[in-house]
Amino acid sequence: MARILLVEDNEMNRDMLSRRLTRKGFEVETAVDGREGVEMAKTGEYDLILMDMSLPEIDGWEATRQLRAAPDTERTPIVALTAHAMAGDREKALEAGCDDYDTKPIELDRLLSKINALLENSP
Repeated sequence: MARILLVEDNEMNRDMLSRRLTRKGFEVETAVDGREGVEMAKTGEYDLILMDMSLPEIDGWEATRQLRAAPDTERTPIVALTAHAMAGDREKALEAGCDDYDTKPIELDRLLSKINALLENSP
């Protein structure tokens, strides 16, 4: 069972996505802001991180950069989640170190295909 860290500040989004992923067989832990997400990622062993980009404390862009700079998390797949689907956001997420990008509202089947592809190709 793959372990996913979901970093999401919106309680409704966090609870809904966490429950849906759990029903699909994933073990999901959650963080409510970028700082907590970075701390949890560095101390836990996660197979994948779902990172909201608009977070308090430390935004998702900076949290991703910090995780990429840390030896324990530099290779953990990270999927950016954002409601701000502006031109250039996908490229900005990839530049920050994300492995993929998905927009909100979440379409579960689309997100699952990205998660599964990253888990299959993960070392």
